[in-house]
Amino acid sequence: MQREDNGKPTGEQALKIAALVSVGRHPVTGRTRRAEYDARAVEIGFSLAKGEDLYLVHAGECSPEAEAALRGYLGMGIGAIDVLQQPAGSDVVPALEAWLRTAAPRIVLCGARGETGEGSGLVPFLLAERLGWSLVSGLAEVESVVRDTMTVLQALPRGQRRRLKVRLPAVVTVDGAAHAARQSAFGPARRGELRRKAFGTNPDGAAREWTIAPARKRPKRLKIVKASSARDRFKAAAAKAEGSGGQVLNGVPAQQGAEAILKLLREEGVLR
Repeated sequence: MQREDNGKPTGEQALKIAALVSVGRHPVTGRTRRAEYDARAVEIGFSLAKGEDLYLVHAGECSPEAEAALRGYLGMGIGAIDVLQQPAGSDVVPALEAWLRTAAPRIVLCGARGETGEGSGLVPFLLAERLGWSLVSGLAEVESVVRDTMTVLQALPRGQRRRLKVRLPAVVTVDGAAHAARQSAFGPARRGELRRKAFGTNPDGAAREWTIAPARKRPKRLKIVKASSARDRFKAAAAKAEGSGGQVLNGVPAQQGAEAILKLLREEGVLR
C-alpha cells in the first residue's frame, strides 16, 4: 500500500484509521468545544484515508454539553461518531480497547492530552500496552504508509524533527506541531450522527484513592545572597534578572541580521 502525492493511500486494501476524540474546554471562556490536539489528529486522518475509512470514537458521558462539543468534529466532514457511553468516574480504557479490537484499525490517532478530565495523556500508552501495538508520541507528520510500515516525523524541542519507521498497527499521539485542523461547518455538524453504544463500565478504582485539590502556585526559590551589608542585600534582591543568552541586533544591515539568524539556527541544529 502506498500513498499518492495527495496523501491518500492506494492499493488493494484501504487503510483503516481510527481517531479517538474527547470533549475539550476553551482556556478563556471555559466553554466546551472540540479538543485542539484531537482535531489535529482527525485532520491527519483525513490526509491518510477516505471519509468512509476514517472512524471516530468517543468514550465518556454524552451530556448536552458533550454532544455540542462532539458535533464540532462532525462539522469537519465526518458522517458519524461512535459514542461509548460511560458514566462519570469510570475507566474508559477497557471500553476503548474492546471497540478497537472489534474495529481493527491499522492506525489509531489520538491527541497528546485531553483538555478535560484527568488530562494525563496516558490513555494512548495504556491502549498500546493492552493491545500490544506500536506507539509513537509527538507526531508532527506522516510521510508515507507502505504495507505494514509507516514513516513519520516526530516533533522534538526547538523545532527539530526525527524520522521514524513504525510497524503497523500502531497508536499515535499527535503533537501541536502537526497541521492545524480545518474549520467546523455548521451544516455537517447538525446532520452528522452520534451513534450511542452501550459498553460495559469499569469503575476507576485508582482514581477513587486520589485526593484532588485546587492547584497552587509553586513557591519560588529565593537566591542566596552573600553580602556583608543590608544595602548590598537589598541591591541584589531588587536587581533585574539577566538573560543567560541571546543577542539583540538593532540598526544593523539586513545582511548582517540574516547571517546572525542563520548562525543561530545552525548552532541549535535546526539547519545542517
